[in-house]
Amino acid sequence: MIKALIFDWGDTIMRDFEEPGPVSEWKEVAWIPGAAESLQKLHQKYVCIIATSASHSDTAEMKKALKRMDADRYFQHFYSKVDLGFAKPDPRFFERILSLSKLQPEDAVMIGNLYDKDISSAKKAGLFTVFFNENGLSGDFPDADIIIRRMHELIQYF
Repeated sequence: MIKALIFDWGDTIMRDFEEPGPVSEWKEVAWIPGAAESLQKLHQKYVCIIATSASHSDTAEMKKALKRMDADRYFQHFYSKVDLGFAKPDPRFFERILSLSKLQPEDAVMIGNLYDKDISSAKKAGLFTVFFNENGLSGDFPDADIIIRRMHELIQYF
């Protein structure tokens, strides 16, 4: 039974404007369209986790950036590669999140926008996966259990 939803951060929850330095210090921060509405509903039913391999932001910086949009309130756990000791696409990134969150692989869903880093590596760790294919990439995505184009589509599945 699904207990938790693990979200990638950049270009899954918040738009990545690729500015230098920590996201909390960027001039502009913005939601991915539909993410706020989805999280408003989903966080009432599931443990919501946000996890990143971002180079310029550790967990504290991620929380500060999310707070700028009032998004931090939707997440119960926050993880960065700095805390975990592993970065995506290493499956140990997800294994560590599961361990720290006291979850089994079958308890969690990974939602991310990068097929190789987010989806394939999460599948190797045993998670159910949702590929957020906002840009409509074509191809074969066998490790994606669900493919969505818009974030609000999550509500149909969870």
